[in-house]
Amino acid sequence: MNEKLLQYIWQFQCFNLNQLQTTDGEAVLIIHPGISNSNQGPDFKDAKIKIADTTWAGHVELHILSSDWQAHKHSVDDNYKNVILHVVWQDNIDLQLPFPVLEMHDKVPKVLLSRFDALMQATDFIPCQHSLKLVTPIIWDSWKQRMLVERLQDKSTLVQAYLQFNNNNWEETFWWLLAKNFGLKVNSACFEKIARSLPVNLLAKHKNQIQQIEALLFGQASLLTGEFTDDYMIMLKKEYHFLQKKYHLQPVKDALFFLRMRPSNFPTVRLAQLAMLVHKSSHLFSKIKEAESIKIVKKLLDVTANDYWHYHYLPNVQSTYKEKNMGTQMIDNILINTVIPTLFTYGYLLNETVYKDRALQWMEQVAAEKNSITRGFEAIGVANKNAFDSQALLQLKNNYCNKKRCLECAVGNKILRTCGEQV
Repeated sequence: MNEKLLQYIWQFQCFNLNQLQTTDGEAVLIIHPGISNSNQGPDFKDAKIKIADTTWAGHVELHILSSDWQAHKHSVDDNYKNVILHVVWQDNIDLQLPFPVLEMHDKVPKVLLSRFDALMQATDFIPCQHSLKLVTPIIWDSWKQRMLVERLQDKSTLVQAYLQFNNNNWEETFWWLLAKNFGLKVNSACFEKIARSLPVNLLAKHKNQIQQIEALLFGQASLLTGEFTDDYMIMLKKEYHFLQKKYHLQPVKDALFFLRMRPSNFPTVRLAQLAMLVHKSSHLFSKIKEAESIKIVKKLLDVTANDYWHYHYLPNVQSTYKEKNMGTQMIDNILINTVIPTLFTYGYLLNETVYKDRALQWMEQVAAEKNSITRGFEAIGVANKNAFDSQALLQLKNNYCNKKRCLECAVGNKILRTCGEQV
């Protein structure tokens, strides 16, 4: 037994409520168990309990042992003055407190304790995977929505940090996030540094010339330092040297990674596509805010790199012709990891429900992600129909299942409470 489980048992009344008595033999009727308190003070506030012939209103404190009241020094803490009942798993000492004690160890269904122990000891993909038949689709759907909102709120932390640094400049913040996303996991840090070194107002001055945008991005990525044999790269290098002196630019020193990567994801290709996106768009985040459908946003993001890159994955190294367009998978990646979280954050910070709702709706219209976690859920019968599902499942697995937070999970709650109802 631990205090979190005892609090859960009390909150949801998962015990035998018939003929309850205090340790002094007085009858107990729980009219209202109180409201769970996550702040300082008693575990449950504003409870209503009838003890013998008197109805009391106040707070309830829970402990594994009654001696914990003394160990935690509650008697000298004013926050505990209005306690009306001390609920304990085991009454191991008579402290002569001015309120009664309710002992619980013989009142809780053994099947609930057994199921909780099984969840805590489970080594399966998720602790409750063999009990999922007890969970209705309604519970799954509402919990997935909760998980998606939590995930977007987590991602909004980074957006808010960038906004604070940028004096609430949404376009600059979006540019940093977008560039970071283009770098994918392996090169995200370097791409972000490149974006930070090239403010949007500087890029705006040269956006009409794709070669100048490429020169700025490739130059800041330290990809224009070698000797080149083809005219295009020689031109980019010359262009960059001019712009570097003009704006006093310092190239990013971080190395870009190419190993174990498909050629279409090479940082050279992604930088070329990012350059084309800058070239073809202006005030991009403002246009995304104005977009009433995700199709409009996909069209904004659907760019193809400059002609030179159709014959190259690397400078100076010619390859078979292949258009270097963004591709559906990369566009979906940007929607999931940059566009939708930023739009959600905008709605959250400005209290504009329309943008938060739109972010959730758009997530339903993006293809589901495929990875080891989503495949694991699919294998045990949990649907993964779209990005709404996959993002929710990632949040659930990483923040709840892996940490055995079953008591805080609606799915785990249903399984445990069903067990409690059986006795």
